[in-house]
Amino acid sequence: MIETDLSKFNNSWYKPGAGSLKRIVWYLVNAAFLNSSFPVNGFKIFLLRCFGAKIGKNVTIKPHVNIKYPWRLIIGENVWIGESVWIDNLANVTIGDHVCISQGAFLLCGNHNYKKESFDLMIGEIQLEEGVWIGAKAIVCPGVKCHSHSVLAVGSVAVSDLQAFQIYQGNPAVQSRERVLTK
Repeated sequence: MIETDLSKFNNSWYKPGAGSLKRIVWYLVNAAFLNSSFPVNGFKIFLLRCFGAKIGKNVTIKPHVNIKYPWRLIIGENVWIGESVWIDNLANVTIGDHVCISQGAFLLCGNHNYKKESFDLMIGEIQLEEGVWIGAKAIVCPGVKCHSHSVLAVGSVAVSDLQAFQIYQGNPAVQSRERVLTK
């Protein structure tokens, strides 16, 4: 029987999209201003844009948010990103308008192939379309697209696409009911 052999792991093919110096400087800026109690929202957005993030108007980023690579991040308008959200964007993450990502949620663009003895890195983009709500402590896995106004309930894990105007819950998340909006 073949066993896992991490000495064979090789992700030299992966290119994070910026030079080493830029990644090091971002790591320090992220630690000091985003993944901290720093309260000034506008300055956080300014810093993200300086490092290549594309961010729309009226975006709120709460304290202790961790963003791996801002140059792989697009955020629309009127977006809320709650406390302790982690955007582990080894691949591109696109967040549409009017999206809410609640506290402690995790957008995970990388994983490992447990079927390979070398435990190869696998990455996939994440897209959150307009009106999506990712509940507190929920996880969106690599390659998942959350279609318009879908909801991922508290503590749930999205391993496949979420359909528009549907509410998903559980691990793995399954459709539980329709999302009906009222005035």
